[in-house]
Amino acid sequence: MHTDPAILSTWSFGPIGNEPGMAILRRGGDALDAVIAAATAVENDPTINSVGIGGLPDACGHVSLDGCIMTDPNRCGSVAGLRRFANPCAIARRVMEKTIHIMLVGEGADEFAAREGFTPTELLTDHSRAEWHKWAADPRNLDRAKYQGWIPPLNLEERARDGGGVTGGDGPSASHDTVSILAIDQHARLAGACSTSGMAFKVPGRVGDSPIIGHGLYVDQQAGAAAATGNGELVMGTCGSFLAVELMRRGAAPLDAIAEVLERITRRFALGPDHQVAMLAMAPAPAHGKEWGGWATAAIRPGFRHTITDAGGTRVDEPSRVLQP
Repeated sequence: MHTDPAILSTWSFGPIGNEPGMAILRRGGDALDAVIAAATAVENDPTINSVGIGGLPDACGHVSLDGCIMTDPNRCGSVAGLRRFANPCAIARRVMEKTIHIMLVGEGADEFAAREGFTPTELLTDHSRAEWHKWAADPRNLDRAKYQGWIPPLNLEERARDGGGVTGGDGPSASHDTVSILAIDQHARLAGACSTSGMAFKVPGRVGDSPIIGHGLYVDQQAGAAAATGNGELVMGTCGSFLAVELMRRGAAPLDAIAEVLERITRRFALGPDHQVAMLAMAPAPAHGKEWGGWATAAIRPGFRHTITDAGGTRVDEPSRVLQP
């Protein structure tokens, strides 16, 4: 079966990753290679301060990275709490291929990356360090419009610095710009990757949805693929990506599946003004040469944009649906 390849990613910085990913797909390469190449390009760009090198640090000033990759329930890998290596998605692939495990965390994940030959990298850039010093001295010094949606709300930041929680009585705190990537290759194989530096100025040790299989990412060749970005606690509370894929397994179109997940989040959480979740979904290519079911994106609120690269080129666009415009 031949399928026109496509790669779909979160946010307007998506072209940074989509272009190298699509180069692999155009020459007949594998979808997993494509999404890891895309994630790596974003992780290595220090101007993107929510992923990889240049990610904003936790409340103690340390950058930690999380990520996962997946092609099927029996082919997935994950790492969380990396502090010395910049490419969690590539390392997650090694976890899948070189161990009997799915997830490694913390110092053990760093040591595994070192044994696998990855090069240690300083993750904290001068810009991120300066932003952390501003936040530590007085959170009001930050340009909050610039970082709106993925730093803790002001009334919770002192608790974060003191090691307390960053969730308030009205629901989890603010979201941020995880990069999630889905692809389908010429052989109709699906793959996904999800990478993040986590909520800026988070409580040290916090892990969100991004490296958790079934939360930030889920892929099943028989049912479809889905991935999330935004407030991780909201996604975790609904097993968001797994739920979307299961809805597609039961016949839902990609857009209807992710919209139902987002609607469930809005019903089950008391959302604050900064709470945002957006999702991507891709249908599997059906057997017997039928037309591919395509892809879709959706968000709870305006502000999210996706990047799609296919036969028509690369386009940054608004989501297919916004629940609360």
